[in-house]
Amino acid sequence: MVKVKRPAAERGHADHGWLDTWHSFSFADYHDTRWMGFRSLRVINDDRIAAGRGFGMHPHRDMEIITWVLKGRLRHQDSLGHAADILPGEAQRMSAGTGILHSEANPSPGEELRLLQIWLLPSSRGLAPSYEQRALPEDASGLRLLASAEGDGAVTIHSAARVWVADPIPGQTLRLPVAAGRHLWVQVATGSLRCVDEVLREGDALALSQVELLELEGLEDGTQALVFDLA
Repeated sequence: MVKVKRPAAERGHADHGWLDTWHSFSFADYHDTRWMGFRSLRVINDDRIAAGRGFGMHPHRDMEIITWVLKGRLRHQDSLGHAADILPGEAQRMSAGTGILHSEANPSPGEELRLLQIWLLPSSRGLAPSYEQRALPEDASGLRLLASAEGDGAVTIHSAARVWVADPIPGQTLRLPVAAGRHLWVQVATGSLRCVDEVLREGDALALSQVELLELEGLEDGTQALVFDLA
């Protein structure tokens, strides 16, 4: 097994007043050659957006963009004509492809918005841009599929990756088999858990290779992590 821990406090950080953001990988003004991405995973930004603020229309291309809301409400608009609000428990996927414009805002007059925005490299460039939004039902197993190339009840991404939401309760161990040749990135969004003898707290991450079975033990109430299964 090969493992590398990415402590929360060592991520890139910027506080713009209306936006408090942490970057797991190099992004915008934060640049670290050791952390340019992991396999096809290029961006994990942990954003806190003040009430009534947000990002105006801006472009993307050739990237699979997933947004997972942790708290509050996200208002989305794009150049394909989509306009929607995304709440916790709903997955949003935007395939930028040949080019798309979108805006993201916190429409609340008083509540902060917190979200994880994720970028994955697509399996091929020049795709037609597209958008998808889907509510993920609760699952007694503690594991929910958020995104995959096959869909399978999750949002469909044009990338050889599978993204899981893990919600272990204290004392519960979630188990996820890992196919040969795959690599994992475990990102703790809230709470804390134990993974491969490492205690991971909010914002911490662990990169894993050469592992056959992932085990995540919940350590406190309200724990949630995203698990990226990557080629």
